[in-house]
Amino acid sequence: MLFHSNRIIRALALVGSLPLIASCGGGSNDSSPDTGGCSIAEQNSYFLDYMRENYFWYEDIPAGIDPTSYPSVDALLDAIRSPQDRFSYILTEQEYQERFVNAEYIGFGFSSRVVGSRLFLNYVFAESPAANVGMSRGDEIIEIDGVAVATLIANGSLNSALGPAEEGTSVTFSWQKPNGEEQTDVITKTAVETNTVLAVDRFAQDGKDVGYYVLNSFIDRTGADLNSAYDTLVGVDELIIDVRYNGGGLIRYANQAASQAAGDNVIGNPFVSLIYNDKNSDRNNTSLFQLVDGVQQLDLDRVFVLTTGASCSSSELIINGLKPYVDVVVVGQPTCGKPVGQSPQPFCDKRSFVINFETVNADGEGRYFDGLAPQCSAADTLAGDWGVNGDPLLDEAKYFISFGSCSPSAQLNQAQSFSADSQADKQRYNLLEQWRREF
Repeated sequence: MLFHSNRIIRALALVGSLPLIASCGGGSNDSSPDTGGCSIAEQNSYFLDYMRENYFWYEDIPAGIDPTSYPSVDALLDAIRSPQDRFSYILTEQEYQERFVNAEYIGFGFSSRVVGSRLFLNYVFAESPAANVGMSRGDEIIEIDGVAVATLIANGSLNSALGPAEEGTSVTFSWQKPNGEEQTDVITKTAVETNTVLAVDRFAQDGKDVGYYVLNSFIDRTGADLNSAYDTLVGVDELIIDVRYNGGGLIRYANQAASQAAGDNVIGNPFVSLIYNDKNSDRNNTSLFQLVDGVQQLDLDRVFVLTTGASCSSSELIINGLKPYVDVVVVGQPTCGKPVGQSPQPFCDKRSFVINFETVNADGEGRYFDGLAPQCSAADTLAGDWGVNGDPLLDEAKYFISFGSCSPSAQLNQAQSFSADSQADKQRYNLLEQWRREF
């Protein structure tokens, strides 16, 4: 579990393809099934039966499991999950509603990253308490309530210093901007709306009109956020979609993002096929490229996508889905490797998000559990706010637009880095937890 009430944040990071069947034409049951009762033993018995029927890797469930011997359904899941599964989880219904339906949480409104003994901001949500005092991506928090961050990290008290996830919690922060300017202010936790498009920009690159936007998740509000972004980018010659921290979410909005980018080059063609286990093969289905909630489309035949190990699930579907039809240039680091998804199942006061199916594109390509490799390698270095010069991922995409190839340094990095072995995959998994620290 991540910090304070951020169990949901961790879930978004680790899983990606959240309540997605309702969005891609299969039918998700929002009424709780009859479990026979909601005691721990009854929930566990129901959940084991459900897993044996619906889990994608049901054959890996050990025989002879006594569900009543586990103290919680979460403990049961940990005991029976497949060795291949690092994505299944369970939320309370309240957690699900707050984060993915209401799209908000109680906090300051920033995501942070610990680097050694230092604490940096990955991003700040619009109109949040943190944004209102001038915090932005790339800032370094140096003191919390007068105590040096290095001290808090060293003694393991960083989480407690940030206070409980309760509205009205106030903390004094001192932070330093990338230009060296230092600021201090009191920030009070409140309900933070999680805008899913964090930044939109449009700039010239060697005579080309280039559009750029940062897409941070796929939840109920993403369709409207995408429309705002694409309205700003009508008429661009090139498009860069930045999903470097995007843990995934609703498939329909991955479809929308891809369809609005490539437009008539893809609309009406297969976007993704969902393949269930052999007990549920009648549920297999294919979603076509469609605008979903989209209005504007760009009709581009090339799209750049910026990725890291925290780019997961629906973020990867944008890449894999577009590949059969247009040129997709991936810049950054290998993605997290989640070519599988969940059909959320409500029961009692919970929702299970266990792996039910795998995903493949129109060419039948999937199973990229080691992640999707970039054509051009670049490290995610915090150079400042979104869109600044000096951001290695964005700069590499600009270089490719100018010269038609990766930069010499990116080619060297690609040759020397990123082995697709199990250890590298585990390291990318850890990055998901490190980068999705939202307070």
